[in-house]
Amino acid sequence: LTELDLTANRLSKLDPRIANLINLRKLSFQQNLIDDAAIESISSWDSLSGLENNEEAWGYLFVCSVQELVLRDNKLMKVPDVSLFKKLLVFDVSFNEITSLHGMSKVSSTLKELYVSKNEVTKMEEIDHLHELQILELGSNRLRVMENLQNFTKLEELWLGRNRIKAINLCGLKYIKKISLQSNRLTSMIGLEECVALEELYLSHNGISKMEGLSTLVNLRVLDVSSNKLTSVNDIQNLTSLEDLWLNDNQIESLESVAEAVSGSREKLTTVYLENNPCAKSPHYQATLRQIFPNIEQIDSSIFA
Repeated sequence: LTELDLTANRLSKLDPRIANLINLRKLSFQQNLIDDAAIESISSWDSLSGLENNEEAWGYLFVCSVQELVLRDNKLMKVPDVSLFKKLLVFDVSFNEITSLHGMSKVSSTLKELYVSKNEVTKMEEIDHLHELQILELGSNRLRVMENLQNFTKLEELWLGRNRIKAINLCGLKYIKKISLQSNRLTSMIGLEECVALEELYLSHNGISKMEGLSTLVNLRVLDVSSNKLTSVNDIQNLTSLEDLWLNDNQIESLESVAEAVSGSREKLTTVYLENNPCAKSPHYQATLRQIFPNIEQIDSSIFA
């Protein structure tokens, strides 16, 4: 057996026989009733971990083969000890009641994807050894500061929406492709300038009043700055790859200023959201936008063939 998926049962303890499945690659306990006490037994599964050295019985040393461990949507209050999984690539403890990342220092440095969304985490800590990390999901927690990201030179996706972050600090992540910081407490976009590989940026539902620091993001395809405090559109003339632009629920007055701001991407843009701005109250609003954007496919909720 290489995959064992026990999703959506009512398990409150782990069956010790799982430890004998030495060829497991993926192990999922998603959506159960497993608490901290129940998960502790996993650290003693020596036959699964490769910590046994019984050559008479086995003939060779087993190396832990589990690469994906999913504990999403349970009753955990702390990060479990998963140090026996020496080749772990994916670790998911989202939708629990974890208050701290204490214990993450024991997670294998081979990890590529870490999911800790919808918990009660207040600090980004004990993760700086995860040099191979490509996806980091810490959305819907209680984070106030972006920190300890400097070693994530291979990080491609960073999801930090629904926290309490007030300033952007990406420590020069030059290879990051997706960043989500929606529903935080940002008042400025400054801090994104070095993220030159960025393709998708989500900053909706913040308190940003000015578009700035975006001119270097020439690979950007999706920009969502809806539900902020913007009065004009700026600093995106160089973004010639832009396809989706979300500006709805701001205070933008002039469609002409929008047209000027997107002059470099008007041929590429296919989706534009501007509803709930003063400029969207014009009776010829959609007709004007269709003139500005020759290849438009969607304006707000209207989809064009």
